Amino acid sequence: MNYISRIGLDFNPFVKNSKEILTKTEEYKEVDFRLNILLETRGFGILTGTAGKGKTTIIRNWSKSLNPSQYRVIYISLSTLTVLDFYKHLAIELGLEPAFRKSSNFRMIQGAITRLVVEKRITPVIILDEANYINSAILNDLKILFNFEMDSKDRAIVLMVGLPQLNNTLNLSAHEPLRQRITMSYHLKGLNKNEAKHYILEKLKGAGCHADIFDEGALEALTNSASGVPRMINKLCDKSLLISHASESTRITTDVVIKAISESEVG
Repeated sequence: MNYISRIGLDFNPFVKNSKEILTKTEEYKEVDFRLNILLETRGFGILTGTAGKGKTTIIRNWSKSLNPSQYRVIYISLSTLTVLDFYKHLAIELGLEPAFRKSSNFRMIQGAITRLVVEKRITPVIILDEANYINSAILNDLKILFNFEMDSKDRAIVLMVGLPQLNNTLNLSAHEPLRQRITMSYHLKGLNKNEAKHYILEKLKGAGCHADIFDEGALEALTNSASGVPRMINKLCDKSLLISHASESTRITTDVVIKAISESEVG
């Protein structure tokens, strides 16, 4: 018997590549609300948060909810892109054959966006992930690239997602023109203790387990250690399940969680 079936789970809800169980916390709902406002206003949006706070989960589920007959979602990771790479990647995502010169790609991209919006009534939603790695040259070009009809119209939505350093970069005086065009900005704070406990229980319930396999002390120790970071909660829960299975137990106690925390710190 493996550690998943022993504890009464259909699958492990705390690891990647399993069925996603979405827990809509108050902060999740707030971000979702603001993103939907961004759909109406268009322009630039910023979503930041420290590692593991759930930025990608929120963006992935929000973008999947968009009607493809109204929105064209384009996802680009900026961790290793040069300016020319960025233009080429965006051109390809818009169905274009990228050119060798930035100026040629610039004109093609603007033309493609205009055709999408004016002719097909489809709004491009461009998600720039890992935007804390964005270089100044790309930032300098963003305002110009998405400037339509002498800056009188916002034809696209550009959402920059990244670590808090992104805000430090945007606060530099050189990027004041771009910062003035940001219509939505939110920084994820993470889960409070009650939300963290609810998050764990909802994950278990979604995976087919309705028993109280974590005792109250275990939940308290786990949520205190994870500090409201969903990724860390998942890691500690998974480690706790493994430790519990090794001792042939179906109950996760405070001692099990403390051991999981200790092993996670070493690892």
